[in-house]
Amino acid sequence: MFAVVKIAGQQFKVQQGQNLYVPHLDGKAGDKVEFPEVLLVDNDGKLAVGSDVKVKVKAEILGEVQDDKVIAFKMKRRKGFRKKHGHRTLFTQIRINEIA
Repeated sequence: MFAVVKIAGQQFKVQQGQNLYVPHLDGKAGDKVEFPEVLLVDNDGKLAVGSDVKVKVKAEILGEVQDDKVIAFKMKRRKGFRKKHGHRTLFTQIRINEIA
């Protein structure tokens, strides 16, 4: 059984017991979260799509991690203009506990 869930504006294909990294969610490690916006469910070959889906996905927050540093460097030649910006995107690791 799998489901396609919309989490923080992105779609993820999830199965029960799966760990995945999603864009930052509010909460601490150990908190329970629920995703009511399920777009598709496959239950042993039976597909349910759109308004036919009556399922919610329940998950648990495992922790937060940061992505690798991304550097944006701007420079204009012969002007002495150099600007360096960097950031690390924050992700939340979750475990899918139940699709019901």
